[in-house]
Amino acid sequence: MAEVANPAAAAPSVTAEDSIVPERATLVLLTLILVAAVANLNLAVANVALPDIGKAFDSSQTTLNLIAVGYSLGLAASVLYLGAVGDRYGRKLLLVLGTALSVPACLLAAWAPSDTVLVVARVLGGLAAGMAFPTTLALITALWSGAARTKSIALWSGLGGAISALGPLLSGLLLQYFWWGSVFLITLPLAVVAFAMAVYLVPSHVNETTEPVDNLGGILSVVLVGSLVLAINFAPVPNKGTLVLGLTVIALAGLVAFYIRQRRAANPLYDLGVAARRVFWVAAVAGIIVFGSLMAAMFVGQQFLQNVLGYSTFEAGLSIIPAALFMVAVAPRSAKLVEARGARFTLLVGYAFCLLGFVVMLLLWKQEIAYSKVGLAYALIGIGVGFAGTPASHSLTGSVPVRRAGMASGTADLQRDLGGAIMQSILGALLTAGYAAAAAAAIAGSNQHITDSVQSQLTKSFAGAEAIAEQHPKYATQITAAAKTSFLQGDQWAYTAGIVAILLGAAIVFFLFPKKEDEERLLAAYQAEDTP
Repeated sequence: MAEVANPAAAAPSVTAEDSIVPERATLVLLTLILVAAVANLNLAVANVALPDIGKAFDSSQTTLNLIAVGYSLGLAASVLYLGAVGDRYGRKLLLVLGTALSVPACLLAAWAPSDTVLVVARVLGGLAAGMAFPTTLALITALWSGAARTKSIALWSGLGGAISALGPLLSGLLLQYFWWGSVFLITLPLAVVAFAMAVYLVPSHVNETTEPVDNLGGILSVVLVGSLVLAINFAPVPNKGTLVLGLTVIALAGLVAFYIRQRRAANPLYDLGVAARRVFWVAAVAGIIVFGSLMAAMFVGQQFLQNVLGYSTFEAGLSIIPAALFMVAVAPRSAKLVEARGARFTLLVGYAFCLLGFVVMLLLWKQEIAYSKVGLAYALIGIGVGFAGTPASHSLTGSVPVRRAGMASGTADLQRDLGGAIMQSILGALLTAGYAAAAAAAIAGSNQHITDSVQSQLTKSFAGAEAIAEQHPKYATQITAAAKTSFLQGDQWAYTAGIVAILLGAAIVFFLFPKKEDEERLLAAYQAEDTP
């Protein structure tokens, strides 16, 4: 069994509830949340600026997709490897390095001379986040215990989700007054403050392992996750079938090689025995669906608000405020509910609110609706993620040994990246297919002679229909109205898929996640097994 490096470095104290907390706990937690905020905000800022970026560089759709996915690609591909590196060589070191590296990455993105450089800058920013972001949760796991850890994870999860949801709002506001590159500068003040606080406040070398890092496993994890994220993101893109197939083959080969390596390695990067623990893997799947539902709701919702309701970019971003507010408001209550009723019950409460949010979208989001119906759906989604996010992350960290906190925190990060990529890809593809089917049916029933090229544009997307409307102003009103109707039929497919995914996740939690007493028994058994 590996030795543990300097467990007393944080100079922890014990609360009345037998929860261990570090000195200056509030400031340390604030620092970790700020570092996580840098990563969360950078995930969301690029999408709003894509139209302006495309015009500035005359970018192809493939390049724009790479700009959109570049940050999450760098982040998701690196978190498992860098989480293990942090466990071995110092979580604070990676926290500080990642936060520092985010500054030049943002500056390079903001003033990129070409779209190729912008793609590189986004991937570099993702790698910086891969150093810093998973380390925040790993440090919470190492520095806090008991009910104090649950509360800290709740605040970390709730504030992180809320800050991520605010990304489109801040980006839209900046784009009203500045150039496209300004959106990449949003996090600079946060990064500077977080860097200084991390250097002076965060303890070093707490409950870290002395086991060597499985570097081969780390490289295989980068190949596996990177190719998987790219395959998922390009799956809905027209004419990319060969690329997606190639990436899928690489991902499958990487999965097989990674599995074999982890079974044979003396010190595996990703302990499959730990990952097979029921509390761990069910929480991981539950988190993928929860966080994926949040990102998918924002993805489809932003298009609905702008295309159908005619909101500006800023107004569409502003509409997300209820989700952000309720995620933060619910987080402390989620922590109390986990302690009182267990992770399973709290997850199911969260799923129930997410389900209600998608039902509201399905039934009430129509043309010319009042904002109250939009705000209601986002509020329900925010409450759901606020409740479910805490137990999803808490169960991951609670079911692994502290020296492997990087494994749990890396998995928690993948919940967001893979969940968002999978759900956005599925709902986006269904939205596109539903829109195309409805538009084709409308054209067939119009008894108008329409050329194949125009019909292709009309059925391709709402943006394609708008372009045709601009070219034929005489028919612009009819074309736009038909496009809105087609979009509303297509988004029904997307919302229904979201409902099915949430019901599937709820069923997995209900039948497979242990109840409170069983969960406590299992966690105690895991701790006894992991204790040297």
